[in-house]
Amino acid sequence: MNILVTGGAGFIGSNFIHLLMRETFHKIVNFDLLTYAGRRENCAVYEGTDRYTFIKGDIADEKDVNDALSRFSINAIVNFAAESHVDRSIHNASEFIRTNVMGTQVLLDTARSAGINRFVHVSTDEVYGDLQLDEPAFTEKSPIKPSSPYAASKTSADLLVLAAWRTHKYPALITRCSNNYGPYQFPEKFIPLAIKRAMQKEQIPVYGKGSNIRDWIHTEDHCRGVLCALEKGLPGEVYNFGGNAERMNIHVVKTILKILGRDESLIHFVTDRPGHDLRYAMNFEKARSELSWEPRISFDKGLIETISWYRKNGDWLKKTSTQEYDSFFKKQYGEIKQK
Repeated sequence: MNILVTGGAGFIGSNFIHLLMRETFHKIVNFDLLTYAGRRENCAVYEGTDRYTFIKGDIADEKDVNDALSRFSINAIVNFAAESHVDRSIHNASEFIRTNVMGTQVLLDTARSAGINRFVHVSTDEVYGDLQLDEPAFTEKSPIKPSSPYAASKTSADLLVLAAWRTHKYPALITRCSNNYGPYQFPEKFIPLAIKRAMQKEQIPVYGKGSNIRDWIHTEDHCRGVLCALEKGLPGEVYNFGGNAERMNIHVVKTILKILGRDESLIHFVTDRPGHDLRYAMNFEKARSELSWEPRISFDKGLIETISWYRKNGDWLKKTSTQEYDSFFKKQYGEIKQK
């Protein structure tokens, strides 16, 4: 197939492209606007090959999308493009609405008009809200109750995808996944932020008491799930992916510090963010039974490999420390001193 991967210069999208290039014969068009977290260099190794093309474009711009679809005879779209940082959405939700909601609708409309018969929309477990400690994991039938502006924007996008199936019988489907970690993740997110600051012997901000629980999945496992959905998923369906690795945030930070040989005095508790979800957990039995998918990479092994990647890619990490990044960090966490 000729696959349009939107958001392919971002964290999960670029890892998906690496998987496709390694394990399939599909041709890939990487369609990305290159906002602050998008890095063209993430997949630059493939530029100049006959299976990969990069296009700078905006999913919320109908002309950009139409040009890409017609120029490359696209057969399938996998939509990773999204504003995804909860903290940023709390400060200003407008870009989240434009990209995540309007952008998804533009993609659906243009894809339907172009007759593209495979559309995978990549979503998040955060559309389900949160769980109490004694509640069972989310299933695909769990109620939708987003907590943050980010989660609300992804919920809106999901509903538009389901409406396209119900109203137009457009063959789109949705994947929802728990918290990802792995190579190429921008260090505003929890794990790479902790790794970066621990490597630099700087204090690591942890919300509240660090008691929030997340189900962690290595991005390679997630990307394999998305590929399974692309190849085997049924139109109009939702598929959950999880890592079967629930961890309390404070335990994750302490594990990172231990691996890097840093002292726990680097942990710096900060005021909890508004509406902070307590716990996420994903039931992925549907993906196991219908897509023959399950996670392969244990959290302990995956975390060690992820830390190793960031240690080996210091230049990549250094380039993320822009003036905008530093300004947002200070606005979000206040002045946190180096130890």
